[in-house]
Amino acid sequence: MEKLFASESGLKRIQDKRISETPLPLGQVDDTVLNELFEESFGQTSQQFTRCERLFLVAIQQVLHQSGLSLEQPDTLLILSTTKGNIDVLEGAYGDRIPQEAFLLPKMTARIAHCLKAKNAPLLVSNACISGLMALNIGARYIQRGTYKNVIVAGADIASKFTVSGFQAFKALSEEPCKPFDVNRTGLTLGEGAGAMLLSSEEKNATIEVIGWASSNDANHISGPSRTGEGLYVSIQKAMKKAEVSATDIDFISAHGTATPYNDAMEAKAFSRSALEQVPVNSLKGYWGHTLGAAGLIEAIATIHSMEQGKLVESKGYQDHGVDEPIAVIHQGIEKELNCSLKTASGFGGCNAATIFRKK
Repeated sequence: MEKLFASESGLKRIQDKRISETPLPLGQVDDTVLNELFEESFGQTSQQFTRCERLFLVAIQQVLHQSGLSLEQPDTLLILSTTKGNIDVLEGAYGDRIPQEAFLLPKMTARIAHCLKAKNAPLLVSNACISGLMALNIGARYIQRGTYKNVIVAGADIASKFTVSGFQAFKALSEEPCKPFDVNRTGLTLGEGAGAMLLSSEEKNATIEVIGWASSNDANHISGPSRTGEGLYVSIQKAMKKAEVSATDIDFISAHGTATPYNDAMEAKAFSRSALEQVPVNSLKGYWGHTLGAAGLIEAIATIHSMEQGKLVESKGYQDHGVDEPIAVIHQGIEKELNCSLKTASGFGGCNAATIFRKK
């Protein structure tokens, strides 16, 4: 968060032919740091687990340590979100150290659950780029219904040749760090990462509550978002209705903001249709790239920290307005009282999600 508030990007230009034949900007987790954290947390070699599994396990273990909870407790559930999981197993990244079947998402989930001694079988959410936010919404619903007292939601995805080549085939990757909502944006930047959050029915020391959530699918196109923003608009309206708030109650929007022409235009239309065009909005993709199935969750965590500290993070890469609607993109970080915030996400296949947080 210190780096975000200082507007310092973690994106770097990499030259790694295991990921891309050509150099490209990328957000990557330092492998040495990851392995040290893993071995410190679990007391065993990192060689037994894939990169994605290590990201998940380190993030989850930090939440367990901070909260004093255990997944062995019957009232605690783990929800995982990812798009590609252990896809690098198919690329031969681990030789014979990792069984081939580990690339299957249920197998990856089982391996993580076994390591953490989870009492309840974890739930896995894999729904394109709304996976992280959708997992959070599902967790909130379980808490509201009283199904579980505690839900730990974790999201992770890695930078792999499979993922990079897919977006290259779309000609969607920018040769420079992405510039969400800017007139000179040329495409998205990929990243990898993991995040984990604890949702609990017990107030304890929590300062933020989840008060509204929704998801929808406009089925516009296999990869292209709705030109009218219909799906995201519906998600925002349903989330606000559930939260019992209006547009004037929203102090801040954390957008999906991929810096692709159609995504940015679609989000701007959805915000404008929702009477949110004057609300400060940012995208964090310019700091760590698009982390796919982890994006919604990691960005939601950053939103919560912004609310707790009363600071808005600059939308990195934004200089000149590049969407038709006059939305209030944050071009300079400022201090502001944030009592109610909206997080949005959109993904392939027309899926959209929205979540509303309120300071207690």
